[in-house]
Amino acid sequence: MDQQTTAAPETGYAPVNGMQMYYELHGAGGTPLLLLHGGLFDIEQQFGALLPGLSADRRVIATDFQGHGRTNDIDRPLNTRDLASDIVGLLDHLDVREVDIFGFSVGGAVALHLAVKRPDLIRKLIVSSVSFRPDGDRGENSEAVAAMTVDMIAGTPMEERYLTVSPHPDHEHLQGLLDKLGRYDAGATGWNDDEIRGIAAPTLITVGDCDMVKLEHAVRFLQLRGGDVNGDFEGVPASQLAVFPGTTHFFGLAKTSLVQEVVTTFLDSPPPSGWRDR
Repeated sequence: MDQQTTAAPETGYAPVNGMQMYYELHGAGGTPLLLLHGGLFDIEQQFGALLPGLSADRRVIATDFQGHGRTNDIDRPLNTRDLASDIVGLLDHLDVREVDIFGFSVGGAVALHLAVKRPDLIRKLIVSSVSFRPDGDRGENSEAVAAMTVDMIAGTPMEERYLTVSPHPDHEHLQGLLDKLGRYDAGATGWNDDEIRGIAAPTLITVGDCDMVKLEHAVRFLQLRGGDVNGDFEGVPASQLAVFPGTTHFFGLAKTSLVQEVVTTFLDSPPPSGWRDR
């Protein structure tokens, strides 16, 4: 194993919206890649296995959302709009003006929000296991999270990790986080077709073949991004879809080598002919 894969990351805390937001900086070179984890996960649980490969020849910025990992919680609900505001604050703190962004589940929702509302920040967009409207979800996952208690995750890596690294490592705060996740984006209607069509960044959509996101919704997402065409005649679109086989929502990024190959190939590929020069 080379030295780069074993080098310790730079770490720090950014003062953002009343929080001390934990971040890590891995690798060097190119457009920075920003990693955004899913609910109840953190940098290590979501991306730990992927980080050595993703940061081998590029700068990677990873962060823990509000109440997750090493970032403290505050008296504020969890929703996509506020988490996106946190990310803007983090990038301002780091003086980073443009990133590629890779978000999973909740992190995917935040990445999508930024692509719609702050296109100036995003060069390429990777959204994994997330719908752009609630009708794209099967529903069981949201119902399960809404009913979750600390007793239900006792003894799991998620509980162990929370109690090990959280600034407030107790079950009361963990239950508070579960409650906030159970109400995440309650009542939100998502994005309309024109908003998805209007995203400037080339987009990679990934989904498990037995994910909480319906496969037909992922295909519709691709179509709105200009995909689902006969590439032999029309050319390969700027936006793509990857369906990971034998993959559920919870284990959406578990096939490390497959995920890394798909993601890095997309990031390293030049824009297709005719794609506007940013």
